[in-house]
Amino acid sequence: MRSTLQVIKDRRSTRKFKSEQIKEEELQAIIEAGIYAPSGHNKQSWNFTVIQNKELIEELNIEAKSVAKNSLDEFMRKMGNNDKFNCFYEAPTVILVSGESKESLSLIDCSAATENMLIAAESLEIGSCWAEFIGVLFDSEKGEEYKRKLNIPQGYTPYHAAVFGYKDVKTTNAPKRKENSVQYIR
Repeated sequence: MRSTLQVIKDRRSTRKFKSEQIKEEELQAIIEAGIYAPSGHNKQSWNFTVIQNKELIEELNIEAKSVAKNSLDEFMRKMGNNDKFNCFYEAPTVILVSGESKESLSLIDCSAATENMLIAAESLEIGSCWAEFIGVLFDSEKGEEYKRKLNIPQGYTPYHAAVFGYKDVKTTNAPKRKENSVQYIR
């Protein structure tokens, strides 16, 4: 069994997945890791929306790209107009992480939960990627409609999306880490 530090070092963003759905016990372990993330004042101000319906995942991809085509940001427009780009990388499982809008630390809580899930997935040999592109859809005119369609609770904001599936690529070594990013005062 790999140590926690080794799992963290081994984790890479996976952008090519097998079509096979992850097992239910693996999904539950990933969600449990998110639920056990640290949170400010132990508010646990998150909500997880698990999407494994292939048609709905594709609909979300198409809608997000449609919104991005009209973005003021050149990079987003380019991605929206790229026929080959899939914002979920065709992963069979998408988890949206939403936070209570009224909680001041909600975004941070949701970030910790998302990272926990990515690390848990790697420990299970499941590929993952933090996939933020979907945010353009929730920030658009159609955002509220899709929040209702996805049963995101009232008063919650979708902050993050992460995708999960069995890797269909070989993991590469970690890029060299930046030097001089730690200062010690002893």
